Amino acid sequence: MEYKIGTDARCAVIGHGSWATALVKLLTAGGRRVGWYVRNGEVLESLRAEGRNSRYLDDTEFDRDRIAPSDDLDAVVREAEVVILAAPSAYLKTFLEPLRTPLRDKFVVSAIKGIVPGDYQTVVEYIHDRYELSYKQIGLISGPSHAEEVSRGKLSYLTVACTDPENARLIGSRFATDSVRISCSTDLYGIEYAAILKNIYAISVGMAVGLGYGDNFLAVLIANCAAEMTRFLDGSYPAQRNTQVSAYLGDLLVTCYSTYSRNRRLGLLIGHGCTVRSALNEMTMVAEGYFAADCIRHINFRHRVEMPIAEMVYDVLYRGASARLRMKELTTKLI
Repeated sequence: MEYKIGTDARCAVIGHGSWATALVKLLTAGGRRVGWYVRNGEVLESLRAEGRNSRYLDDTEFDRDRIAPSDDLDAVVREAEVVILAAPSAYLKTFLEPLRTPLRDKFVVSAIKGIVPGDYQTVVEYIHDRYELSYKQIGLISGPSHAEEVSRGKLSYLTVACTDPENARLIGSRFATDSVRISCSTDLYGIEYAAILKNIYAISVGMAVGLGYGDNFLAVLIANCAAEMTRFLDGSYPAQRNTQVSAYLGDLLVTCYSTYSRNRRLGLLIGHGCTVRSALNEMTMVAEGYFAADCIRHINFRHRVEMPIAEMVYDVLYRGASARLRMKELTTKLI
């Protein structure tokens, strides 16, 4: 059965972090009122009273007539036709746990670039299985983009993926502004897994920088990350896709070199000598690549794709391997 999004479909965002805040800012730019599920009491009060998120991107100001922040998840979901998930993947189950309103008549869009920990599933796969939704009523939003630049009007590019190109174009039109360019795709699988893999690779780049490797090596490392990503996508779900375009390669590059990248930051701390636990404790936001490294390794048992970079990151994060020694070993495998 086809699922068509109406041109006047109401949108709601689930989550109150930096990415959720940036997405709400884009949605309200078109003049529409946006439902917004906010679990944090401090953030909820600041949005209602001041039109600002007091914890994330607090320099972003909202027209309070265009946002409807609420801590009632059922009410927010009930009033929307398009539900956009923008909570960290590690907390997705917690965010959705109070939900009693059925999603069967909704179009659900994942703006989460991560894995559901413990389930070894992407967010799209989890929503499909847990809520019994057709893949035809699930979409996703990917980069390359960082919330800090999107919210401040820096020129950015987003990719919207749906099985139906018309649905992708309609959702994309809600996020398009003078500073945000939109591209559309039907490769739900490839774009979601590429977004997950790039977080793992950003950790490897952060480790290399922390260990003192230079730009010449980083160029080779990132080039090999791109090749490894393509190998995994082709080996696990062959399809007609060009992984050199921005939704795949661009998202990888920005996550590897940007100082806004939390995954690169995690790797940097480890490269500087922090233990994995202390590095995670120092992070102020969730580094999705930490959970992704375990999940991708688990999934790859079925596909047996050669992934030396992802394996190196897994060994350091989960087996206590020395980042210095494992990076040195990796240098002999790169071309």
